[in-house]
Amino acid sequence: MGKPEAMNLEPGRRPLATRRKRWAHALARTLGRAGVSPDAVSLAGLAFGAMAGFSIWQSGTAGGVTRAGVLLVAAVCIQLRLVCNLLDGMVAVEGGKRTAHGELFNDVPDRLADWAIFVGTGYSLTWLPWGAALGWSAAMLAVLTAYVRVLGASLTGNHHFEGPMAKQHRMAVMTCACVASALEPLWGWKGQIFAAALVLVAGGSALTLVRRLAAIYVELERR
Repeated sequence: MGKPEAMNLEPGRRPLATRRKRWAHALARTLGRAGVSPDAVSLAGLAFGAMAGFSIWQSGTAGGVTRAGVLLVAAVCIQLRLVCNLLDGMVAVEGGKRTAHGELFNDVPDRLADWAIFVGTGYSLTWLPWGAALGWSAAMLAVLTAYVRVLGASLTGNHHFEGPMAKQHRMAVMTCACVASALEPLWGWKGQIFAAALVLVAGGSALTLVRRLAAIYVELERR
């Protein structure tokens, strides 16, 4: 394994304080020694994202304890998705299991997981005529933030991870929305928090796109 303080220095890797945590190192070492490939970890992240999206979707027609239960499952799955996103790179780079096709497995499942979570949330808003459209909009804008980052890297060699709605921020919003939505019956709501969360993600992602495009433009102009 590489030195913890050097883990965020490699180009193209999102700077994360979590990557320096001892538990992350221990878990990555355990996976590597068990023969688990980075691709498998990436696909597990997609599976957790899909389960989160499905659970949120089901909450739209569920009620009572069942609704609270599936929403808490969704919150846990979102966090497990992030753990997988952290560990796949650690197993690949620090564990010496990098492959020629690794970037495909690192990026594509991430985008699909975003779509599953946001589209599932949109379809859970059965009371809102444009709920599905809101979910699709949040999903598209989230994917576009990643597209602009990759485009910038192809043009400048540098990855721009600016927020305010980078991946970890989007997932923090959705995790909080899941937990808060489980408590909505206390004040007679059902889905209003998810609608607000999607608006926040969509708006924040649009701002993130502008910030990343501006940063790329400035970098290109300085050359």
